[in-house]
Amino acid sequence: MRTISWDEDCNCIEMVDQTKLPGEFTTYQAETVDELIESIQMLRVRGAPALGAAGAYGVALATRQHQLKQAESLLTAVKADAQRIASARPTAVNLERGVSKAFDEAQLGMTVEEVRETALSAAEDLADRDVERNKQIGDEGAKLLGDQDTVMTHCNAGALATVDWGTALGVVYSAREAGKEIDVVVNETRPLNQGSRISTVELMERDVPTTLIPDNASGLLMQEGEVDAVVVGADRVVLDGGDQFGDQGVVYNKVGTYKQAVLADRHDVPFIVAAPTSTVDANTSADRVKIEERDPVELREIYGSQNAPADVPVRNPAFDATPMELVDYLVTEDGAFEPPIELRDVAENRPRH
Repeated sequence: MRTISWDEDCNCIEMVDQTKLPGEFTTYQAETVDELIESIQMLRVRGAPALGAAGAYGVALATRQHQLKQAESLLTAVKADAQRIASARPTAVNLERGVSKAFDEAQLGMTVEEVRETALSAAEDLADRDVERNKQIGDEGAKLLGDQDTVMTHCNAGALATVDWGTALGVVYSAREAGKEIDVVVNETRPLNQGSRISTVELMERDVPTTLIPDNASGLLMQEGEVDAVVVGADRVVLDGGDQFGDQGVVYNKVGTYKQAVLADRHDVPFIVAAPTSTVDANTSADRVKIEERDPVELREIYGSQNAPADVPVRNPAFDATPMELVDYLVTEDGAFEPPIELRDVAENRPRH
């Protein structure tokens, strides 16, 4: 099943509730915009491509939530909802882009019904295209892996971070479909354990040989030659590094990605970023990217049990920035690019591998 979809019976958004994994596989229906925003912020739905679909479906939901008789007044109300949805999580660019795509289409409607139909059609098209793109990413990335390779991954960039198939884990799935024996080392990915709770679940469901490790063991495994490639996803890729990174691009992904890139560089392990071109932000400088800070409770507690003094100061960034000089390949649906020299080609769809 898809991670997120439109439910015709309730005119609402159905999503896999990822907060319940691994103990329970269940779905949640967001029947209002407020429920969708809550789901995005509490990570019922997460992952850049899936958030893009959530944003688009959210606009479709908003068009049905307001019972107005004129298209113009409906669009005014939906615009306010769209802005709230787009800002629910600030770092991943796909959320904002999904909202914009559906709202732009909705504005073409001349009647209330047309507004609703065009918004939902745009969301469905975006979701279908996401699955198609992910398959292409997987096929392109699979070419970079050899038979019997061990892949390390961080966070979850699999089917559950997308509408279906996945980006980083999609590379693994495509390689195995091509007949390559690939096994995966999964970093647990503290503090919310998307690796241990989510990646391991979907990998084992697909019968992929999987080993879970604590985040801090990744360097040891690379040092001992147990990792052939690190493959991760991305929440945003910018081409302009700004004051800190200069001319080279930057990959924003789950916090800890930068550390894995540094370790991979130190041990000559290929570091591969798999992401759709919708995640490549060619118009934004790194200086303008806001890294989301999440609730301190995520560190002070573990599954409701106290893990630290209740008043200890906390920094809890959700993402970090990996300069492109540490990336060996950026894989999109258009091919595998070797940054930093050819990074600009990503925006112009000119693969060089």
